[in-house]
Amino acid sequence: MHDQFDVTLEDDDLLGEVELTTTLIIAASEAEEHLTTEEIDRLLGVAPSPPAHDTL
Repeated sequence: MHDQFDVTLEDDDLLGEVELTTTLIIAASEAEEHLTTEEIDRLLGVAPSPPAHDTL
């Protein structure tokens, strides 16, 4: 007999978000101080933004 509640859910985007969130939670719980923006960006794989040049 088929169980209507036996379904496989797979959402690659959601799994990626859960992995990133888990990585941040673990890093924050192991850190002695607050994580810096640079540390968070590194954990998330975010490239640093180039410095902005003010033009007039």
